[in-house]
Amino acid sequence: MNLITQIFLPKPALAQTQVWSGRCVSDGVATIQGFECLFQNIISVVFSLAGLAFFAMFIVGGFKYLTSGGDSKKIAAASTTLTYAVIGVVGIIVSWLVLLFIEQFTGIKVTIFKIPTT
Repeated sequence: MNLITQIFLPKPALAQTQVWSGRCVSDGVATIQGFECLFQNIISVVFSLAGLAFFAMFIVGGFKYLTSGGDSKKIAAASTTLTYAVIGVVGIIVSWLVLLFIEQFTGIKVTIFKIPTT
């Protein structure tokens, strides 16, 4: 009976198991530097999603190409999908390289988001 109650009865959801500390939180209260953490999290999610989108488009384009059966319209559609996947990845890489170029040229750290403290 105990196993059944453990499986079917709801359990409390304790989302926060540790006390937040560091630059983004002071005495349990979020600070303006919390935007640094938020921005870093958003960028990491965007790059992860871009990588997953590239992978999915690459797989779909390859599958379309394999199942085209020699039909020129299907081959063109598969080629377009693969081309857009590569263009997307190249666009992300070029945008990062542009930021690095701006950083080298001006000396301003544009790749690090940091809010100054007083």
